[in-house]
Amino acid sequence: MGAGEVVGAALERIRRADRELCAFVEVWEEEAPAWAEEVDGRVAAGEWLPLAGVPIGVKGRHGLRAAGPLIDAGCVPVGRTAVPGPGTPWQTWGLGAHGRTVNPWRADRTPGGSSAGSAAAVAAGLVPLATGSDGAGSVRIPAAWCGIVGLKVTGGRFASADRTGLAAPGVLARYAADAEAYWRVMAGAAAADATGSPTGTPGSLAEATGPLTGTPGSLAKATGSPTGTPGSLAEATGPLTEVAGSLTDVPCPPTAVFSPDLGFADPAPEPLALARAAVGRLVDAGVVRLLRDEVPLRLEDPAPAWLALRAPGAEADAVLRGVNDRRLAHLFARADLLLTPTTPHPPHGHEGPGERYSTAFTWAFNLSGHPAISIPAGVGADGCPAGLQVVAAHGREALLLAVAAAAEAETGVLVPPGASSCTHI
Repeated sequence: MGAGEVVGAALERIRRADRELCAFVEVWEEEAPAWAEEVDGRVAAGEWLPLAGVPIGVKGRHGLRAAGPLIDAGCVPVGRTAVPGPGTPWQTWGLGAHGRTVNPWRADRTPGGSSAGSAAAVAAGLVPLATGSDGAGSVRIPAAWCGIVGLKVTGGRFASADRTGLAAPGVLARYAADAEAYWRVMAGAAAADATGSPTGTPGSLAEATGPLTGTPGSLAKATGSPTGTPGSLAEATGPLTEVAGSLTDVPCPPTAVFSPDLGFADPAPEPLALARAAVGRLVDAGVVRLLRDEVPLRLEDPAPAWLALRAPGAEADAVLRGVNDRRLAHLFARADLLLTPTTPHPPHGHEGPGERYSTAFTWAFNLSGHPAISIPAGVGADGCPAGLQVVAAHGREALLLAVAAAAEAETGVLVPPGASSCTHI
């Protein structure tokens, strides 16, 4: 199948489902086919594009800019995904072109956020992959509540416009291999930028002006990127370990510590039970080896430090951050992974989460910068999924993706009733 046919099928899925799902703010009905035709022309001319014709959703006003390396690799953006609308202090929901974004598992529940549309679109099978950004759990929370994979990369590893340093780019995908494909391309582009390789993308993306507007044109015009595939992207599609760091120093299986509460959270019984059961399956399958901690991990509640960073003119609690950083460094000196529930409670309704912080398990790692991934842990009695969060030392995304792939090989993927069949990358 050519890029045009694949992208056309994705647009048809969106037409059928998105009036109820509300995963997209904009769908690029005219532009996306033109971009797909451009990709097909490049392939026909002999150019090798590792992700040629893969339809993706992009999050937010600057989604095309952030997705530049993916577009250079042949991905075709089909639309801008929903994020929280104005007028609410909570971020675990989304507002699409046709109304509030719904969870594909239950329409009366939120998909989470702020990468709400990206998660809903992937879980429903509209696209195989969508970009996200994660400042407090905005990739991992919707991944958990929609039953998919959500990766937040190490803080500062890729460019981010967030002045606080809390937000990191990320990806949402149904299959771990698709998240890996994202990582290979993005890590390859970042490595090329760091070494001064002439990819053309990083500098031109800084000059991009945000979302697509105006007359349909080429992908190069939409992103400010050259149409040629950078040489670094060819390297980025080799084995994962060649791009993201070798796994040869990791014991087989990697060691892990499970924390039910990080020392401060108060999870509801069912998400905690589902996370524990998921850990048990990983241990039984030999994916991880669980260490028994005589002294449980006890982090300080990160809420005051996180909220201070977001308040204009406020100073963050350096003491709190230092305490947590030291405790996490001590943990990762003796274990490869930290396992927790992704969220303290199931998906809430569209009226909001009430007084509960959905971010209790996630935002500590935005402050510390550790990479983290949410993988499906199971489905609760309410019919909605829950997630298991896996955290690793700085720069160890490759380990997280390897664990996600091994877990998926044992348990398969979760697919909501009525979801479209969307072939993975």
